Amino acid sequence: MKTRIHRPDFDVGQFDGFVLGGDVGGTNTNIGVAGVKDGKATLLYSAHFESRRLFSLVPAIREALDYGRDMYAIDVCKGVVGVAGPVTDPGRAKPTNLPWTVDAGEIKREFGFSELRIENDFMILGRGIESLKEGDLFSAKGGDPAFGDGRAVIGAGTGLGKAILVYDGERYRPIPSEGGHADFPIQDQFDLDLADFIRGGRKAPASYEDLLSGRGIEGIYDFLKGRGGGTYLTAEIEEAEDKAAAISKQKTTDPLCRETFAVYARCFGRCAKNFVMEALATGGLYIAGGIAAKNREVFVMPEFSNEFLNAEKQRQILEKTPVSVITNYDVSIIGACNAAIDLSHVQPNDLF
Repeated sequence: MKTRIHRPDFDVGQFDGFVLGGDVGGTNTNIGVAGVKDGKATLLYSAHFESRRLFSLVPAIREALDYGRDMYAIDVCKGVVGVAGPVTDPGRAKPTNLPWTVDAGEIKREFGFSELRIENDFMILGRGIESLKEGDLFSAKGGDPAFGDGRAVIGAGTGLGKAILVYDGERYRPIPSEGGHADFPIQDQFDLDLADFIRGGRKAPASYEDLLSGRGIEGIYDFLKGRGGGTYLTAEIEEAEDKAAAISKQKTTDPLCRETFAVYARCFGRCAKNFVMEALATGGLYIAGGIAAKNREVFVMPEFSNEFLNAEKQRQILEKTPVSVITNYDVSIIGACNAAIDLSHVQPNDLF
């Protein structure tokens, strides 16, 4: 477990209660504990785990809660956990890229929680956006949003997630989506050859996730290399434990890595454009995930912006839409803590 302290100095008595927020992804599992005051969450500390080293979410929650109890005498009895995958049952869900299941009933029994709800990971991410500060966002493109305009959030990592944010008169409410698994739209022979390579013999068409996740970066690199793009850094990248990260590291110095991210930017721009059009998200597109945060310059590349604005009709919708990269890694657990406060419309004193 790696622990991060977000508020080093606080008095337990200053809060009305405490909630837990979790985010289970294919690569990382993050657990945060927030103090609640006047209906708002303040993230106090968070615990971070490698998802594939876990066999269940229970040990991760236990370590996180034990830390808070030992260090601060904090007791938590409510929470929300986001899961990377479709969530049709708020009591049980299986992450798409993990072999184990998150079971709310098991967690409630194990820790005596009064309430524990499971949501899609991009729903909780959407719930965290309104808590972000100016320094938590990198502006990739300006725009002219109107009050209450719809928003959208998209992000790539182990997979690709999406959510639509709809303003209900008081706040933005997230709507889950599995649009990351939608078919990648092919426009020319290059796209067709790339998609066929990415599919690797599968009968199913290539999806956005196949191209825009971490394995998508690797796939694009291998495709270009196979077309005669090898360079002096090829051996170093092939031997790297995290090949996508190695390609990213060399994207400004190695021609093949640079071309890889040019193709990646173009594919991401197409995905982002289509999502904004489908959701009419003129209030803003928010790009989340570790790939975006570590490669934010990709979203100001001409390959991204030209593809994003490439629309014969309704181009004005895209011109109006601001595009921002979320640089605060904790947005998901902040969103999960926000959701936990809203659980059953609890009153402050009921959080104990």
